[in-house]
Amino acid sequence: MEIFKIVAFAIIASILAITVKQDRPEYALQISLGAGAIIFLLLVGKLASILDVIYELSSKLDIEVVYLKSIIKIIGIAYITEFGAEVCRDGGESSIASKVEFAGKILIMVLALPILLSVLNLIIKLMP
Repeated sequence: MEIFKIVAFAIIASILAITVKQDRPEYALQISLGAGAIIFLLLVGKLASILDVIYELSSKLDIEVVYLKSIIKIIGIAYITEFGAEVCRDGGESSIASKVEFAGKILIMVLALPILLSVLNLIIKLMP
């Protein structure tokens, strides 16, 4: 199973980063970033297949693609924000990490607003 490979790679990268951190902390951060990028690249194919299934289901259920794209963007922003914040925390910058999380929340609210308005309009139309 792929998860065993990913976890083994992550453990090896973590041990390497911890070992290097004592002498060269800047290299430890680079190892961490590189490991994160490699793990992400290993999963890109899986993400593409998930998106294909979601688009197929949306066409069968007659869901507007605009809403679906917004939801996928929201999920992407959430994952990227979490990843960026954790990288900042790994680098010892928890203050910057909290700013990254705040920015992600604002962007998610901006993208969710049209969906929220659509739901509210639907509720208003259904009221007698």
